[in-house]
Amino acid sequence: SNFVPGTTSNTTSIMSLINKPAPTNLILKNQDGEDVCIGDFIGKKPTIVFFYPKDETYGCTREACSFRDSHSIFSEAGAVVFGISADPPESHKRFAERQNLPYQLLSDSSGEARKAFEARVPKTLGLIAGRVTYLINKDGIVEDIFNSQLDFEGHSKKAVEFIKSH
Repeated sequence: SNFVPGTTSNTTSIMSLINKPAPTNLILKNQDGEDVCIGDFIGKKPTIVFFYPKDETYGCTREACSFRDSHSIFSEAGAVVFGISADPPESHKRFAERQNLPYQLLSDSSGEARKAFEARVPKTLGLIAGRVTYLINKDGIVEDIFNSQLDFEGHSKKAVEFIKSH
């Protein structure tokens, strides 16, 4: 078993995706209501997928803006960034416009993407979906996972380190 002392079984289930291929068979609507197949990107270029709880909330805005502020680093490296939450496309559109987000926000209303990525972090107080970022190399393999509910900017920092090391 891959149980690591000091971790919970929940952490183990998320981390079990490390060094495995990322899911590619997901089609989600972006903030413009267009279908996006993440398999068109994963396996072709480095891909950063961050799951966040909710548009317009304090932590998610900080997180989304920190990805925005580092976006030139990602685009210069040929990497693609996707933010995913259960919010509908219209909500994503408002959020993206208000915060000038230069990357696509995908709507996972059914929770299928979160489930495919195993982002089943225990909900904080049973209310908030987990905040998890997947760092996927150009071959489509999940190299690292950053899981933190409260280190909002840590997600993009970790993604920047990942991109710079490739």
